[in-house]
Amino acid sequence: MSGRLKVVVQKQEKMGDVLIGASQGFVFATEEINRDTHLLPNLTLGFSIWDSGDSVAGALRGTMDFLTGQGEPVPNYNCRAHPPLAALIGELRSALSVPIARWLGLYKFPQDQDPSSLWNRTETRGGHFCTGSEHLQNKDVPALNVEKLSMTYSAYKAVYSIAHALQDLSSCEVREEPTGNRMCPDVKTLTPWQLLQYIRKVHFQTPQKSEVFFDANGDLSSVYEILNVQKNSEGGFHLVNVGYVDSTAPHGKEIIVNKSAIQWKGGKTQVPQSVCSKSCPPGSSRVRAKGWPHCCFDCEPCPEGQFADHTDMQWCAKCPEDQYPNKHRDGCLPKVLTFLAYEEPLGMTLSCMALTSSFLTVIVLMIFVKHRDTPIVKSNNRALSYILLLALTLCFLCSFLFIGRPTTVSCLLQQMTFGIIFTVAISSILAKTIIVVLAFKGTRPGSWLRRWARTRVSNAIILICSLIQVILCGVWIATSPPFLDVVTDFEPGHILIVCNEGSITAFYCVLGYMGFLALGSFTVAFLARNLPDTFNEAKFITFSMLVFFSVWISFLYAYQSTKRKTMVAVEVFAILASGAGMLICIFIPKCYVVLWRSHQNTQEWLKGHPHSRGAVSP
Repeated sequence: MSGRLKVVVQKQEKMGDVLIGASQGFVFATEEINRDTHLLPNLTLGFSIWDSGDSVAGALRGTMDFLTGQGEPVPNYNCRAHPPLAALIGELRSALSVPIARWLGLYKFPQDQDPSSLWNRTETRGGHFCTGSEHLQNKDVPALNVEKLSMTYSAYKAVYSIAHALQDLSSCEVREEPTGNRMCPDVKTLTPWQLLQYIRKVHFQTPQKSEVFFDANGDLSSVYEILNVQKNSEGGFHLVNVGYVDSTAPHGKEIIVNKSAIQWKGGKTQVPQSVCSKSCPPGSSRVRAKGWPHCCFDCEPCPEGQFADHTDMQWCAKCPEDQYPNKHRDGCLPKVLTFLAYEEPLGMTLSCMALTSSFLTVIVLMIFVKHRDTPIVKSNNRALSYILLLALTLCFLCSFLFIGRPTTVSCLLQQMTFGIIFTVAISSILAKTIIVVLAFKGTRPGSWLRRWARTRVSNAIILICSLIQVILCGVWIATSPPFLDVVTDFEPGHILIVCNEGSITAFYCVLGYMGFLALGSFTVAFLARNLPDTFNEAKFITFSMLVFFSVWISFLYAYQSTKRKTMVAVEVFAILASGAGMLICIFIPKCYVVLWRSHQNTQEWLKGHPHSRGAVSP
């Protein structure tokens, strides 16, 4: 039995030496098989070479023309007479062979793409355009040696794969038929999909003793050479073996490359830069260079507050809120918690001032208690003096609520405690001034003004004035209470922990009410400054209220113009300064008389003094 089968190879239009060599390998294998008396002895393989023009459109059109047979390509029609078509080999480039494979897959038509898996160049220097009259037999190509040129050998093996598949098909027995039918196909009338089943199962050795078979994915499990196109001394180009790919090698040794044998552009052995810009180090990001290709870029340092911890980052990232970038901006460091601490100089200074002031106030209180029966202590109501000294002591001590790490409890107590205690102190001063005026205006026995100048009236003034402040603080807590606040954007590298007032309106209402009481005390004391009494406190109260106004007016200005941490220190200083002003102006002159002018602290001296008109009841 004899027959003729046709095998088609797709060819590129630009047929350089390598591509012509592949075609020659194809022709050589076909003729060698036809001469073989053992492989397909009763069949003759025929072939035709089609020109794709090195384009997808040309490759698909050639494929349709090949399938139709003649005339205009018509899908699903075959006008070709015998012999039957067996398979198609190609393309040489995967960019063309993949679209052909998708098209042929619709018809289950065999395609051997072995050359395209090795060669993916779109041009070959020194190539020639196909005119249709080339003769491959007389073409002198150095790539005919299958040992040196993988492209030629790949085409050679592809033809042998199809031949062995046809050999297996022609030797088919019913029990061995892989297509699923109970009868073996006739090689003269076979359809391409029947041959495809046999191509998948081929396993043979070429005449050069090279083993050929396909794996489960349809890929050749064989050794591929890695060729490097190098320029020779004559100015031409030749292929140099620089390594190989062996899919059957042990893991890690599948690819072996001799890097020193590779010749790069310009004859250089050093690997060239694949980009026009050097890598951007950590701490900077890539910015595309205007007017240059997309692979060209500039490196810009990360802006303040951002970092880049890897090379060639597209953009810088922000640190978490509790961290900040380091000096080089290639990482983040934890932020330092900041507050008015006892350990720092400012906190330590204010703490010492508060302790010293409270200690002096307690000493004055002890002096007044020890000399409680002397005229200077009994004048202007000694009970009010005790209340005022206790209130001033607590005012100095409440400064410690503002120093140290704030907590939720300390934030609630800070402004409330300060406002109420200071109100008690100013109310005591207001009661003192009112009692002095009532005492001097009601000097006649039985006068109703004299009946008002008693301890119950002064206590009522303190109670009523303090109750109003308590109500204001209660409304403040109920509506918008102070709370612990964490400020992450305070300054680089720091997290500020402070107490937020909650309602700034309520805060100023509390301060405003204390200012109103202080203004009342100042007014009454100023009117009573010239009353003819040896121990008249009106002048001293007037000076103390002037100090109070000076301190808190300065505080309001500084409070609005300073940052959070300094604001706390400013408020503490205002508390200490205003309290110290009242202590010094009101009580230090009396202590001076009690301790160093004791002869003036007697009833006899009081009666003999020309400015004495009476005394206030204790």
